[in-house]
Amino acid sequence: MNGFGAADDLWLRAVTEQLGRIPHSSNLYYTEPCAKLAELLCARTGMKKVFFGNSGAEANECAIKVARKYSAEKKGPNCYTVVTLKNSFHGRTLATLSATGQDHYHELYQPLVPGFTHIAPGDMAALRAIDEKTPVAGIMIECVQGEGGVVPLQADFVKALYDYAQANDIPLIVDEVQTGNGRSGALYSYMNFGIQPDIVSTAKGLGGGLPIGACLMGDKVKDVFGPGDHGSTFGGNPAVCAGAISILTRIDDALLAGVRERSAYIFDQLTGAPGVESVSGMGLMIGIKTVKPAREVVAKCIENGVLALTAKDRVRLLPALNIPMDLLEKAVAVLKAACGE
Repeated sequence: MNGFGAADDLWLRAVTEQLGRIPHSSNLYYTEPCAKLAELLCARTGMKKVFFGNSGAEANECAIKVARKYSAEKKGPNCYTVVTLKNSFHGRTLATLSATGQDHYHELYQPLVPGFTHIAPGDMAALRAIDEKTPVAGIMIECVQGEGGVVPLQADFVKALYDYAQANDIPLIVDEVQTGNGRSGALYSYMNFGIQPDIVSTAKGLGGGLPIGACLMGDKVKDVFGPGDHGSTFGGNPAVCAGAISILTRIDDALLAGVRERSAYIFDQLTGAPGVESVSGMGLMIGIKTVKPAREVVAKCIENGVLALTAKDRVRLLPALNIPMDLLEKAVAVLKAACGE
């Protein structure tokens, strides 16, 4: 979430200056930061319209609603099924939890919201079979499955999904809540795969530490919503948007090149290191399969001043995009020692 580190000076200045102007406004009105951020997102992605919410789950809820409304209007009210991938994670509201392709997240919250089905990554035959039985209203993917173990999708599968969605007029949603805003080494991870989604959701890193979600809509679906079709009380909050503008304007080619450089260093240092079975991920979103339980490795890292996370059975790394190389080298040394002890 803190792509430029904690309490980044430029972000802090942008937010506090806006707090001294208009900290909040009714969403019946546009504010300058909200409009500028929407314009900037569209200019950087080629998308056409943006809806702002407060979280990744809200952004994904919006994406699902856009896809269902578009497809119902085009193909009829029985076209509402959204296909997602097994091992995916899309949020903790009932709808986004239902979209999530991991059974253990579902156990406590039955019955789930109907209209979601999950296929294994790579299984285009399963998608075709579902679409033949019940017309598909949307396809929703993460290009890197973060909560699923930091596992990138195969490029040929992403391209096949994209081609199928285009050929069959199915909105393709890419969930960039975790992968977006420079984390993958591109502005958004789908850009590494050479596709242009119809809908993109993003959050986390966009806010720099404040709550924001954004649902970006392309040409196909840009006019799906009319007045009153969707809304959010605090969506587009001017102080949060001012901070997001500060973040997004600094994610430039030089920064992204630095992300890729740091990523290559981590992969090089950890691949084949003692106690490391494998390394996966993209950019500065990295998962490490360790011989020892991941939680033990993370606990040892914390003892030595390095904060890491877990994702399934892996240690997960999400450092600041601009982490100085000397700090990165120290952190990697601590991690290697924790894995190899």
